[in-house]
Amino acid sequence: MIKVRIFMGVGKRLFAQALELGFAFSFALHAADRPNVVLIIADDISPDFSCFDGPVKTPAIDGLAAGGVLFENAYVTASSCSPSRCSIITGRYPHNTGAPELHMVLPEGQFMFPKALKDAGYYSVMSGKWHMGEATRPAFDVVDDAHYPEEPTGAANWVQHLQERPMNKPFFMWFAAFDAHRPWEADTEETPHDASKIVVPAGVPDTPIARADMASYYDEVRRFDRYVGGVVEELKTQGVYENTAIILLGDNGRPFPRSKTSLYDDGMKTPLIVHWPEGKFKVGSRIQSLVSAIDIAPAILEVAGLSVAPQVQGISFLPICREPEVQTREILFGERNWHTQRSCGRMVRCGDYVYMRDFVPGSYSFQMVDSETASYVELLRLKEEGKLRPEEAEAFSTKRARERLFDVSKDPKQLNNLAGNPEMNGTMERMRAMLDTWQERTGDSIPAIEDMTPDRHDRETYERLFPGMRPPEGVVAGQEAGATEINDAGPIR
Repeated sequence: MIKVRIFMGVGKRLFAQALELGFAFSFALHAADRPNVVLIIADDISPDFSCFDGPVKTPAIDGLAAGGVLFENAYVTASSCSPSRCSIITGRYPHNTGAPELHMVLPEGQFMFPKALKDAGYYSVMSGKWHMGEATRPAFDVVDDAHYPEEPTGAANWVQHLQERPMNKPFFMWFAAFDAHRPWEADTEETPHDASKIVVPAGVPDTPIARADMASYYDEVRRFDRYVGGVVEELKTQGVYENTAIILLGDNGRPFPRSKTSLYDDGMKTPLIVHWPEGKFKVGSRIQSLVSAIDIAPAILEVAGLSVAPQVQGISFLPICREPEVQTREILFGERNWHTQRSCGRMVRCGDYVYMRDFVPGSYSFQMVDSETASYVELLRLKEEGKLRPEEAEAFSTKRARERLFDVSKDPKQLNNLAGNPEMNGTMERMRAMLDTWQERTGDSIPAIEDMTPDRHDRETYERLFPGMRPPEGVVAGQEAGATEINDAGPIR
């Protein structure tokens, strides 16, 4: 106290300058010690990694899982690229971000966790696939948005960004791959997967052409793993691996029928892995607790020691990483909105049950934009021949069930709809109530069918009707309720 008074006698201005310099020096020292964060986002990849008992050998990703934690019941909020990514960066449901449909950009004024990190002194970089719009650029110091096909992986500059970062600041890296988005590129570094050994998932025709299509997808999943391995090796080389939280997931499921754009688990489940040696995790855990992609933002803010903004609707999953028996949520929700064509549905997962409600059961779900792509061409051929299995024919149905209920513990492929089973009446009532409450509290207003964003392609000929990525916008989910101003997350228990 005496020293302060003596120093003040020299002059308030000098004292203020000294304090400012001292604070800056202290902050720099503190910043260098703070945890780094690397978020790695795969494109169109389901839990097909070998550490998830999937068919593709992924040694780098398996290593992260072995030294971290693996979530077996993690879900994205939408099985469509840009809505999912806008949800991740904000920690908000798609209809609350104001960008619930494909190729919609995040509006100005939405909270973005990378911006909070940047404001707190983190060096913030985005490298790879962008797909969120201009308003998200200020969240990063560097935006290296790769363009396909000039850079087909999206991952070419990841290691370079780690090498060129300022060494006196903590860093956040948003690494977003193009793998395994269509179209495919041949993997010239390893032997291609054998199509004859492929087992196709439900909804994909079991034909040589479809199996070869799936084999090419496997090749890109494996290539993604190699780029993840390059990031891990660079972090180790720099000596920052121990103090870096690595979070890895996909933006939505594999790009095949009944997966991407659907509410089934093959579209909505994501392979979430979290690795942070200094986080005191129970390493090697395979966690059953439900986790949503909106929980990533609060988890990363917690890693950085920052408070969670009121706009964030997710819940940090870090407590589960340390105590796998912990449950931070018992309920999660998902959305299906426009993805090159009119669609609207909602999903609730609670316990072992998944409930779906289809708001446009008369509009078939076959993705017209993919009508000339291998597995989808096979669907069309088998349709003409009258040889589709029920789960394949569903894509063309205009009389789909408005409600579906699945017990995924007994029916993981979700083929047996329990919605009409009298024994499930109580479960149906509870799940309906959960969805109704969530929609009301979060402002998930569903527009009238005739007001929705129209199809980009003709439903008979599949010819393109509108230039550009989107037709003139219709009314989108949440718009009529002003959902972008609503922060309520709805029920979690």
